[in-house]
Amino acid sequence: MTDFSLFSAFLVGIAGSVHCFGMCGGFAGALTAAIPQGKSPTPFVLSYNTGRILSYTLAGAITGALGSIAQSSMTSLLYGFKLFSAFMLIAMALYLAQWWRGLARIESLGKQLWQHLQPLSRRFLPFKSPLSALPYGIIWGWLPCGLVYSTLTWSLSAGTALQGAMIMAAFGVGTLPALLAVSFGANGLLTLLRMPKTRTFIAVTLIIYAVFLIYRTVNSIS
Repeated sequence: MTDFSLFSAFLVGIAGSVHCFGMCGGFAGALTAAIPQGKSPTPFVLSYNTGRILSYTLAGAITGALGSIAQSSMTSLLYGFKLFSAFMLIAMALYLAQWWRGLARIESLGKQLWQHLQPLSRRFLPFKSPLSALPYGIIWGWLPCGLVYSTLTWSLSAGTALQGAMIMAAFGVGTLPALLAVSFGANGLLTLLRMPKTRTFIAVTLIIYAVFLIYRTVNSIS
């Protein structure tokens, strides 16, 4: 794999779940209203999140393929992609800590696509079975999100479509704890995620990691 290993992507997913809680938490919580009465919510929640992660994986494959094509024509682009990914990680950290909201502008880039996709999700409501929650999750996986966009830059430098897909799949799995906590009412975890100290700790950790990646990339160039 690249410097951005699967484990690193998974950890960033966990760290970024603070943002997921704010962006997707309302949607995850609303799932209960679409579940037939008397049915266990677990298979519906798992199906929805599987669909969401499948969308991330597909986006990672597309981005990884585009990055591979670009790198094949100009090898030096690989280092540029890596540096860009590291700086996007810093932007994400600042966003999570609410020190700088620049990523919100990037999120707006996907709004036009989202306006066409969002109405499609209503066709699957209310859920008739856990399987019907899968396409619903696939659609919501394309919700404009600065966290997802910043992680997609990792796939851009991954080298292949497969590696790009694996990075985004690992990231998606990392976002699960927060969204499952919302769906199942794990108040202890939700309280922890809301704390400003938690956001600050996560942001500082991500910035340190990004600086390390920039250092490694610059050294490899020289």
